Amino acid sequence: MTDWRSIFGHPQPYDEQVDGIETAIDTARDGGYTVVEGACGTGKTMIALTAGIDLVRDPDTDYERVFVLTSVKQQLRQFEEDLATINANLPDDWNPVSGLTLVGKADVCPYNRAGAGGIDDGNVYDRCESLRDRTRELTGEGGETTADTLTARARQQQTGLADSGATGAAGRFLETAGETAAYPPEMPTYGDGGAVGAETEYCPFYAQYLEDLPDEDDGDPAEAVPFDFTDAGMLTPDDLVARSVRHGTCPHSVMGAALGHVEVVVGNYYHAFDPTTTTAFTGALLDDSTFVVCDEAHMLEPRVRDLVSDGVADQTLRDAETELSRVFQPLQFEREGRQAQGGSKTADADLVRGELEDSDVSAEELSRTLEFVRDLRDELDRRVTAHLDRNHRGWQSNPTELSDAEIPLRDPQEPAVDDLTEWAADAGYGDAVWVRAEDVGAVVERVLNEAEDEDRTRAAPAVGRVLGEWYRRDHTDYFREIELERTWDETEPADSWRRAYTARLALHNCVPSDAIGDRLAAFGGGILMSATLEPVEAFTEVTGLDHLADERNRPVVERRYGLHFPEENHESFAVAAPKYTYDNRGRPGDSNATRTHYADAVATVARLPGNVLVGMPSYAEAEWIAGALEDRIDKPVLLDAASDDETTQSLKSDFFAGEGKVLVTSLRGTLTEGVDYSGDRLSAAVVCGVPIVNTSSPRTTAVRRAYDDAFGDGFEYALTIPAVRKARQAVGRVIRSAEDVGVRVLLDERYARDSWDSVREYLSDDGEFQPVSPDMLEVGLDRFRSRRS
Repeated sequence: MTDWRSIFGHPQPYDEQVDGIETAIDTARDGGYTVVEGACGTGKTMIALTAGIDLVRDPDTDYERVFVLTSVKQQLRQFEEDLATINANLPDDWNPVSGLTLVGKADVCPYNRAGAGGIDDGNVYDRCESLRDRTRELTGEGGETTADTLTARARQQQTGLADSGATGAAGRFLETAGETAAYPPEMPTYGDGGAVGAETEYCPFYAQYLEDLPDEDDGDPAEAVPFDFTDAGMLTPDDLVARSVRHGTCPHSVMGAALGHVEVVVGNYYHAFDPTTTTAFTGALLDDSTFVVCDEAHMLEPRVRDLVSDGVADQTLRDAETELSRVFQPLQFEREGRQAQGGSKTADADLVRGELEDSDVSAEELSRTLEFVRDLRDELDRRVTAHLDRNHRGWQSNPTELSDAEIPLRDPQEPAVDDLTEWAADAGYGDAVWVRAEDVGAVVERVLNEAEDEDRTRAAPAVGRVLGEWYRRDHTDYFREIELERTWDETEPADSWRRAYTARLALHNCVPSDAIGDRLAAFGGGILMSATLEPVEAFTEVTGLDHLADERNRPVVERRYGLHFPEENHESFAVAAPKYTYDNRGRPGDSNATRTHYADAVATVARLPGNVLVGMPSYAEAEWIAGALEDRIDKPVLLDAASDDETTQSLKSDFFAGEGKVLVTSLRGTLTEGVDYSGDRLSAAVVCGVPIVNTSSPRTTAVRRAYDDAFGDGFEYALTIPAVRKARQAVGRVIRSAEDVGVRVLLDERYARDSWDSVREYLSDDGEFQPVSPDMLEVGLDRFRSRRS
């Protein structure tokens, strides 16, 4: 048995860390899970890593790795930093703990990072798969050349450019992550005596990886990694790219080869819960030799709900219809005695018949699926048009005024068979059409890839999978609707909704507890942690942990750790202002007593010295309070809006720089969770109202009804508790360490008083938030400032 204190990265742990580490170790030894609600500054990251690494390095356990899952990039960085701290302080005779961060191809592809080779964020995945396929075809059995030849030719092309003395030759090296590759920034091509223009593009980085793979069929792909990653400590994405580019090999392939051999893997929730990702990439980690860490676990339920839901876009249906037609057309033409149009890439009849014979799919099923997809698109078009005619008369004249929308396919309050399924039955499409669509799609993909001599992802299998799931899933836990997303496509006809919208058939998993519980059951044990899990009893229900404990005899142990920093450094208030509900406040432009109360109270907090964060229920409300503050305070007021990550990061930098400011944002944005406001970056945070999502949304209504059936109180479990967690996350940004000084304010009488709709019970049970009346808020703030002066 190891001594976890030799692993712990700091000289002296907090008492809470000692209890948390030892509880997690003991519980995981019994195959169980520890659920930790720990205030900011508890050191939860170090608790989880220390416990997990101790179990991995203990020869008396079967644990081989720690698998960290987090939904916030800031926290991902925190795990990387804490593992580096652990390695820096290990005993001299210990090997460093090996670690690897999982990211997508866009983050590690050398061409994408360098903006070269015709690859960018928009096409990196498709281009990567296509280039890999071509590289394998060139070098595989029966291929034209070898991987070694391809990499040598790419290097020669680079050398030739540099040696030619041509102007700018020195700039023809692909550079990224501080390294210069041996390959040119242009994608190299291979052609051996063929016609000009018939050369085949290939990826030299992937070719080098193939060259390094062991010859044996059962060889370990990790042998293709050209550096000792087990002795490298924590490999961040930049570290991985730099080392791989230095050796001319593919970083993403190296990542996949190494992930099963390091002691700590850091990734996102989709690396454990997204079916596509786990099947193609991380499946080897999903067993009982893995100690799993779910960080920011209050987000586990909503994030997994999205990952285990499904859907298919109208564009994908259109592409699938085209693919099905191209495969069925040769058979149709043959029957009619016609010839296929010359020059097309439509498969020939012999190829189609051969693939059908090799599968259990008939030509009639192929034809029927094509008819079904075509009619399904027509029905989708009819329903969207009818919805717009009914709710937005004259929409063709003002398409830019349309907004995102949902078209429910059943009453969300009453589980029943959806309208689209009933339409299909009435149209003569029986069970077999839904069920067989996926097999038909697989045949279509094989035919087209062989006809075009190019393996790439096709639309027909994805459509087939969704149609099969649509048929198989129940109508209580799953909700079906048409989603409309506001876009603009001038290539579509002026009178078509497709000019203003993209549409999607959506199959929502309303209750993901089974999916979460089943996945957690696959691991050997672990820890789920957040600063905001209260009430923990509800959390264990909605994540399926109760089922693990009751049905599978896997222990689930709970721990709660409050703020342990000096009390004189922080103050927390729950202000009994009028409820910040739509009935009380009206629209953002309205003038009434409720809005006056809130504007005055927020201004009182905003006048405190230093930076102040203001969290509102929506971006529209954020815009209103920003305007109100500009009339009341002297500080600069920065307004966050729904925007891209680059804009948000720039706003955050402006907030941190210089003298004190006020930053106003939506609690649905990215600035209230996972952002580091440590030190003097934030002196106060104030939240207005209980940020319950729009309860009129059909999807939200369906989730609430499903939660009624599953847990007894859908409004509490699906809406109220997540809303309070959002609010607590926002005000939790203030106090992050023993040195931080600040004020936390929750504005709304539901936080301050016990009533039928009170949420006070969902705050931490340490009495941290003092209930005060609005007129006493300033008195409390003055008292805090006096105490600090």
